Amino acid sequence: MAPQPAFLSTLRSSLRSPLPPSHPRLQPSRGYHVELGAREKALLEEDSALKRFKSYKNSVKQVSKIGNVLTLAVVVACSYEIAVLATSTK
Repeated sequence: MAPQPAFLSTLRSSLRSPLPPSHPRLQPSRGYHVELGAREKALLEEDSALKRFKSYKNSVKQVSKIGNVLTLAVVVACSYEIAVLATSTK
């Protein structure tokens, strides 16, 4: 089912028309600082009940490093085996 020609002409004209220029005073380059309310401050405070769930981060980093080392060791071993096979077939 082909799109209607009127739809295409409207789409083309909207793509051709430039965006209206915005006045620099209406759009500040930096946002305004708003002081946090009591609810936001309470949400940002550290909760002792949740503290035990944050302890996994260090172990995840350690497992990730071990995985990276093992991957590197496998790649080096495979490269070595390929090099040995290539030199022994000559």
